[in-house]
Amino acid sequence: MRDELLNETLFFGLGHARAATARWVADDNHQRPHSAIGYATPAAYAAKLAAMGDRLRVTEALHRSPIAPSAHPRQFDRGTPASAG
Repeated sequence: MRDELLNETLFFGLGHARAATARWVADDNHQRPHSAIGYATPAAYAAKLAAMGDRLRVTEALHRSPIAPSAHPRQFDRGTPASAG
């Protein structure tokens, strides 16, 4: 944003700056693919995540089994004294 908009544009007022920024953000989010998200646009990637989230919320399997078994209480060996120092 700095290289493409802020350093290259002379703004003539707050309204002009807001309009130019809104155009740049819309272009960046809806037209330009980003390599970090598999060359998808951020808007398309967000829509994909939202659709996945809707399916995940409905899935009962996530509610049935925990990710890891619960931890057992620690067992201490009372027969061995701790060294001092």
